[in-house]
Amino acid sequence: MSHAAAPLPDAELARLDTRFAARGVAVRGGATVSMRECGLGNGGPVFVCLHGIGSGAASWLDTALRLEEEGARVIAWDAPGYGTSTPVEASQPSAADYADRLQGLLEALGIERCVLVGHSLGAITAVHAARRGSPMADRVARLVLISPAAGYGAPGKEEARHRVHAQRLDALAQDGIAGMAAKADQRLLSPDANELARQWVRWNMGRLNAAGYTQAVALLCGADLLAELPPAMLVHVACGALDVVTTPQACEEVARRCGVQLELLPDAGHASYVEQPALVAALLLQRQVGLKNSANNRAIATTGEPRQ
Repeated sequence: MSHAAAPLPDAELARLDTRFAARGVAVRGGATVSMRECGLGNGGPVFVCLHGIGSGAASWLDTALRLEEEGARVIAWDAPGYGTSTPVEASQPSAADYADRLQGLLEALGIERCVLVGHSLGAITAVHAARRGSPMADRVARLVLISPAAGYGAPGKEEARHRVHAQRLDALAQDGIAGMAAKADQRLLSPDANELARQWVRWNMGRLNAAGYTQAVALLCGADLLAELPPAMLVHVACGALDVVTTPQACEEVARRCGVQLELLPDAGHASYVEQPALVAALLLQRQVGLKNSANNRAIATTGEPRQ
C-alpha cells in the first residue's frame, strides 16, 4: 500500500532546524548517536529525553523550548536505529543494549548529572539506566516516566507478547512506515488535539527506519519494566488523562511500584508532550501547574496555561 510522506509546514521545519538542530555524536564502540539540543544550562538542570517507539528526537521541540526559557539544557536523542543513530548489534535487543548506548552518549557529552525523561518505550531504557546497581544511576538526579510502556516480557505474558510482535510487524509489512504514519495521530493524541500536533505526530513517525523500528518492537516485546522498579532515585510518573495506548490504569501500576502517585495530564493523549508541552514542561520543572493527582482526582493547581 502506497502513501505520501507525512507533511509538516515549512515554518515548523525551519523552527526545528533553527532552535533544536540535529547533530551526530561519536560514542564508544564506533557508534554514532543523533541528538538535538537547546539551552546552555548555565547551572540550571539538564534534561535528557528519550522518545517512544513511533517517534524521534524532534518530537520534544516545544517542550524543550519551554524548558530552555527556564534556563535548562535539553538533550533529546534519536534511539539506536532511529534517525541517523547507529543501530544496536543484537537483532533481539534488550534494555541493556539501549541503556549502554545512552551511557556512551552521556559520557561523550560530559553529562555528570541529569533529569532522565522516558516516554512510552523510552521509559524502558530510562528505567534500566536508573535501576538500583546500574553504572548510570549516579548520573541520574531524577527520573520522569511519561506514559511508560511496561513491555511484554514478564512471565504469563507470552500470548500477548507473540500477538503484539506479530501485529506490529504485520502493520509494518502491509502499510509501510508512511502508511503507519498517516494514521498515527488517531491513537497517539486525544480527540481534541489541534491539527499542528497531528501533523507533528505523523511527520515524526514518517521518519522511522524500518530496521530500527523492528528492533524496537523486539525491545518492547521482551522487556519487563515492572521487574526493575523502584529506581534508585526520586521518580515522577505521569500519563495523559486521555491516553488509550498506555492507559492511566496501566500507568497507575507503574506509579504504585515506584511508591508514588500517578500525575495526570489533562486533555492529553499518549503523545502528551507534543499535545500539551506547557503541562509537560511544568511537570519536568516540578511545578504542579494544571496537573491532577490520580489518587483523588483533584486539581493540584488551577493556574494552568492555555492549551496549545
